[in-house]
Amino acid sequence: QVQLVESGGGLVQTGGSLRLACEASVPTSGATFGAYTMAWFRQAPGKEHEFVAVILRSSGATSYADSVKGRFFISRDNAKNMVYLQMNSLKPEDTAIYYCAAGRFGGGIEYSRYSYTYWGQGTQVTVYS
Repeated sequence: QVQLVESGGGLVQTGGSLRLACEASVPTSGATFGAYTMAWFRQAPGKEHEFVAVILRSSGATSYADSVKGRFFISRDNAKNMVYLQMNSLKPEDTAIYYCAAGRFGGGIEYSRYSYTYWGQGTQVTVYS
């Protein structure tokens, strides 16, 4: 059972930056952290979960939602079992609970929340104007 814990959320003014972090606890008997594709999703009040960014397990390739492309950057440190989301030029519409998710896939990029097996508890990001 992989456990994910997010941190770094908070209250920030429009145009500001935040760096979210997600620490993974991986069972020693199972796959290593590096075997998991990691993603960030978000959920704004009254809305469905929305894909934000993903980083592949093997190549480290990344993909972003159009709404955050060029502003948000996902990265991972396999030695520390960590994944990060650097969020720049934040807008009020970025306000949401941000979730870290993990899954093991064949090789392609998974954008659906239903593809990911493990989820963190979420961290709130609020952007005010």
